[in-house]
Amino acid sequence: MYDLLMARSKSNPQITLRPQDVVVLLRLSMGRDEPLSYATLAYEVQMTASEVHASIKRAVLSQLATKNKDGKPQVLLEPLKQFLLHGLRYCFPVVRGEMTRGFPTAHAAPPLVDKFVANNDPPPVWPDKEGSVRGLTFQPLYPTVPQAAARNPAFYELLALADAVRGGSARERSIAMKELEQRIAS
Repeated sequence: MYDLLMARSKSNPQITLRPQDVVVLLRLSMGRDEPLSYATLAYEVQMTASEVHASIKRAVLSQLATKNKDGKPQVLLEPLKQFLLHGLRYCFPVVRGEMTRGFPTAHAAPPLVDKFVANNDPPPVWPDKEGSVRGLTFQPLYPTVPQAAARNPAFYELLALADAVRGGSARERSIAMKELEQRIAS
């Protein structure tokens, strides 16, 4: 019986998305006109090429991405949008921590920071020694997110919106979802 189960599991491997897959997919969604090479994508998201390759493989198996005729990865926009809006916060919940220095995220970062009235609560931040804001730790989807976001403001906004969906209040999630829908659709 065990051998039969093992044979089945090898022929039908489990697909388990990882948080870094979302980071890679968000970056891919930005460059739909020009397919990115694995090396370029790895540089942009601050991962190794092998990590990016594995992420793309999981995304293709999960039907969130595909490969074009040249073998370059391309995101499937509608499935990605549905996953971000309806599955992200359940699959990759936020881990919060103590006060630290870092980069603001979620409702404390662009484009949401201007949509909410500031209060006295410390902002959520990705921990990073280069950050200029003190706030409560909000663990990013992947450890290299602060460095990747610092290189590309548009990518930073997408990551912050995803964090607002993951860990924001109902109002913050609602506004972030609308922003994500617009950015992914355009």
